[in-house]
Amino acid sequence: MQLIFDGHNDVLLRLWTNMQGGGDPVAEFRDGTDQGHIDAPRARSGGLAGGLSAIYISSGHYGPRQPDANGHYATPLEAPLERQPSLDIALAMASIALRIDRAGAWRLCRSTDDIRSAFEDRTFAAVLHMEGCEAIDRELKALDTFYAAGLRSLGPVWSRNNIFGHGAPFAYPASPDSGPGLTEAGFDLVRACNRLGILVDLSHITEQGFWDAAKTTDQPLIATHSNAHALTPVARNLTDRQMDAIRESHGLVGLNYATTMLRSDGQENADTPMSDMVRHVDHMVKRMGIDCVALGSDFDGATIPAGIGDAAGSQQIVTALRAAGYDEDALAKICRENWLRVLGKAWHEG
Repeated sequence: MQLIFDGHNDVLLRLWTNMQGGGDPVAEFRDGTDQGHIDAPRARSGGLAGGLSAIYISSGHYGPRQPDANGHYATPLEAPLERQPSLDIALAMASIALRIDRAGAWRLCRSTDDIRSAFEDRTFAAVLHMEGCEAIDRELKALDTFYAAGLRSLGPVWSRNNIFGHGAPFAYPASPDSGPGLTEAGFDLVRACNRLGILVDLSHITEQGFWDAAKTTDQPLIATHSNAHALTPVARNLTDRQMDAIRESHGLVGLNYATTMLRSDGQENADTPMSDMVRHVDHMVKRMGIDCVALGSDFDGATIPAGIGDAAGSQQIVTALRAAGYDEDALAKICRENWLRVLGKAWHEG
């Protein structure tokens, strides 16, 4: 079994949502559930040893994509969120992460040594991530507070606009060059993350925002959960030119398991073969090299192939890649070592 460190999950959103109905998020993660994709028992069963766990504030009424007769769709961007309610939800999700850590059901990691120690202890190595920074103020005071609570990774935007930048829409077929990029506040946010040692995630941002971040950051360029636009031309995927820049920075792209970002037709359909996942990995390896490709499942945040199902099925992608000719050294890089390298770089570990 290859232990997997995964670039993106939305388990905190699921736990927070269920808590609104009276659920116990610690017990749900620790003891397991039949809901969603991730809990400690299923992660352990599938060799999912850890991952970036997102604080993500839902727009609440976001609807499904509605393809036209040709299978095309263009979902309008959701309206920007108000900061105060976003801050309240983000603090509640951070509280859940800290409570799970105190209960010993996962380890909230702040260094790569923490992650490797959690691997050895067979404890889920969670890294606190923020997907869209609606909870952060223009002056970045809240950023210091979240950093103290364990935040070590963030994406300035989700697929909506905020004070820091502009998000890429969910659209097929469509270019990621869909609007403006970072605002002045967004440039300041990237520079602050560089100073503190917080990874900057370039998933969900427009192509212009990608280039704005690329000229500002001192980190490797990282897209935690994105795929190849050349194979699936959704606005959320990365162009070959973007991948070239990621390669040049010795950065990383985490393969997103969302079927809309894997299938050549861009459709949301769990009946998606593992071969679609392999072809995206193949393309990214060919374009960027084996050191720049990893996994970024989007568990609990997307429809994923039925062949994986949930965290317990995580080894299925390993099996498919092994059958496609990837040896164990290459699989170790894709599954965890590439992540540990870029995290260490972003976190000023040398």
